[in-house]
Amino acid sequence: MDVPHEPIRNRRPYVLAALGGLALVLVTVMLARLADAPPSVERDSVWIDTVRQGELLRQVSGPGTLVPEEIRWVTATTAGRVEAIHVEPGSQVEVDTLLVELSNPDVELEALEAERQLKSAEADLANLRAQLNIERLNQRSTIAQVRSEYREAKRRAEAQQRLAEADIIAELDYVQTRERAEELAGRLEIEQERARILAEANEARGAAQGAQIDRLRALARFQADRVDSLRVPAGLSGVLQELPLEVGQRVTPGTLLAKVVQPKRLKAELRIPEAQAEEVKLGQKAEIDTHNGMVHGVVVRIDPSVQRGTVTVDVSLEGELP
Repeated sequence: MDVPHEPIRNRRPYVLAALGGLALVLVTVMLARLADAPPSVERDSVWIDTVRQGELLRQVSGPGTLVPEEIRWVTATTAGRVEAIHVEPGSQVEVDTLLVELSNPDVELEALEAERQLKSAEADLANLRAQLNIERLNQRSTIAQVRSEYREAKRRAEAQQRLAEADIIAELDYVQTRERAEELAGRLEIEQERARILAEANEARGAAQGAQIDRLRALARFQADRVDSLRVPAGLSGVLQELPLEVGQRVTPGTLLAKVVQPKRLKAELRIPEAQAEEVKLGQKAEIDTHNGMVHGVVVRIDPSVQRGTVTVDVSLEGELP
């Protein structure tokens, strides 16, 4: 026959709960003990030193190149044809070293025409001065003659006045002589005024001709300078770095003829990353590694633009280069 049994209770959940609570208590106790203990690191991974006060040196570095501080770009001022090249790139040149000779017949003809016009104007001025001198002398002669006639008429009138008062001569003769003296006095004033006006007019004519000569002289000098510019000097003592020309080549005004640099005066152009560029200031000290020694310098320019993630910084070098 069947015998009833009581159901068996599952005690496993209670055991797991008890174990979990015990583990939580143990972890809490261990963390509480660890909080009071200082952290530890390996001895080889730290630097030990004494705390002290001073400047914190922050270094910013970047690649760069040494470039000349003084560069002269020689360009053509007059169009022409390359006739001769006297110096090759890499040669040492002086200020007056002749680099290139150009030719331009039109420029030479214009210079000759300007010189001819100047000589013609100077000849006209010489003729004008001679003419003005003759006119001035003629006017002076006229004034002298009128003055002489006036003085003679005045003396005659004074003499006839006494004779007329003594009834020696007729009154009419005295009156005619007096009127003649008055007429000559008026004519003398007119001639003197004419001489003054003539002098002012002659001065104005001479000044106008002189201004014309000054203009033509400046034009002739300009044309002569154009002819001289066909012979191209270096303009700077240094080294001829570039001369991209060939004999027979035509050049126009503004064409680059040569590049002359001064190799003894160099500066460093550094490319500093944009993230570090704001730490660079004007006047800061710098050290340049030339791979042949260290050179000291000072920051003199910071390019405001960013190119390819870098900022160009110019450093003026101090002392002798290695």
